[in-house]
Amino acid sequence: MSLQAPNGRLIVWLTLFVGLLMQIIPLPEIVEAWRPDWLLLVLIYWTMALPHRYNILTAWILGVALDVLLGSTLGVRALGFSLVIYVVALHFQRMRNFTIWQQSLLVACLVGVYHLVVFWLQYVLTKATYSHDIFWPMVSSLAIWPWVFWSLRRLRRGYKVR
Repeated sequence: MSLQAPNGRLIVWLTLFVGLLMQIIPLPEIVEAWRPDWLLLVLIYWTMALPHRYNILTAWILGVALDVLLGSTLGVRALGFSLVIYVVALHFQRMRNFTIWQQSLLVACLVGVYHLVVFWLQYVLTKATYSHDIFWPMVSSLAIWPWVFWSLRRLRRGYKVR
């Protein structure tokens, strides 16, 4: 079986799986607050690149998987992912025309929205307490987005994912 499965689906799902793994890998406590949202970044890229194939349903499924793996309230991250991916799918043509730095700022804002939605849902459901640490992943995602974008674009072009 080649890596060029029908239209490169295997490549996309492998990158999403790697993003999921990087999201749950244990990190030292000092670095944990700065962890970029790898899975969300990969989802944003594939939604921008192939919005007809990877969109809200994919985000919901991966969000539920992340909730199960993290042992959190089921559906919280799924709803956060779905809302962010809905915005990306709605404006994918505009986002494609932005420079990489404009995309980075927009991705940081989307990551912030995701974390606010997750915090709000956890607060409503489990009385979570607020901490400014929820915004550190915005900064790290802002810094890492160009690398994620260029890597996944090179992979997509190399394997002719359509």
